[in-house]
Amino acid sequence: MTMRHFLTTADWSRTELQGLLDRAQAFKDGATSRALEGKAIALMFFNPSLRTRSSFDIGAYQLGGHAIVLDAKGATWPLEFADGAVMDGNEEEHVREAARVLSSFVDIIAIRCFPDFKDWKAEREDPMITAFAKHATVPVINMETIVHPCQELALMLALQAHLGDVAGKEFLLTWVPHPKPLNTAVANSALLIASKFGMNVRMLIPDEVYRLDERYMSAAQGFVEEAGASLTVTSDVEAAYAGADAVYAKSWGALPFFGQWEGEAPYRAKGKDFMITPEKMALTNNAVVSHCLPMRRNVKIADAVVDSPAFLGIEEAGNRLHVQKAVMEALAQQDQAS
Repeated sequence: MTMRHFLTTADWSRTELQGLLDRAQAFKDGATSRALEGKAIALMFFNPSLRTRSSFDIGAYQLGGHAIVLDAKGATWPLEFADGAVMDGNEEEHVREAARVLSSFVDIIAIRCFPDFKDWKAEREDPMITAFAKHATVPVINMETIVHPCQELALMLALQAHLGDVAGKEFLLTWVPHPKPLNTAVANSALLIASKFGMNVRMLIPDEVYRLDERYMSAAQGFVEEAGASLTVTSDVEAAYAGADAVYAKSWGALPFFGQWEGEAPYRAKGKDFMITPEKMALTNNAVVSHCLPMRRNVKIADAVVDSPAFLGIEEAGNRLHVQKAVMEALAQQDQAS
């Protein structure tokens, strides 16, 4: 049996993902499991975390396991991931050794590692977690790199709870303002999961420079075609909101300016009025609205929307515990089956 990782939902079928969602709903309804009894998971954080760290740690405990949290930006040795690297710089240890040693201690390794915002051509290959998956002898989970698959599942669990079968429903992924450029991971993931589950996806951006990486645009196009749905990209605010069933907010930086953000300023200015407001939501089909959190109120989404019954951000965040338990259980059972 080939060992599977959970690096991106693109590697898992819709049927498999629905199975994880159904199991997550069971956990949410009170089901219990001891799938990690006597097992351990290493949670490696190269970047800050609130929801991810707490939900994985607690989820492992509820499954009977032990989580060891590693601050990989300060409390562990700096890591090199490139094959053939001459390690005469700051990096003290190679992933080749780190991944294999950790694999001898724990049963699952989870990684959170954002891009360095230097070179998208290199960073789009997701080099750190890819290296861990290559050299680890236990399953690896993506806790957010250039995609955020656990957030995808948490979002879809919330959407299914409120919309039922989401196939054919109108999903708006809207760019929203932020004082600085951010990772595209959650935007990539929202695009992937909505399209994979057959929603008609609209992406609202202030300018074409905010199109996401072609890897995800092409994948989403393939998913909607397979489902008989559609994918549209627009800068027309009213048309994007009109009749939407779900609105998802995310800020992200323009990839043509990756690592050289000064030139992005005039394009970012085009989206200064893209904050989600009650007036925009009034154009929708009584849509639900969400955000992955953390979220800047009255910059990304107006207070009146965040504090309305339509906002699913807290529910989506809470779902992280349940979907991650489903993922950890599935990977642990995979190990038992082999």
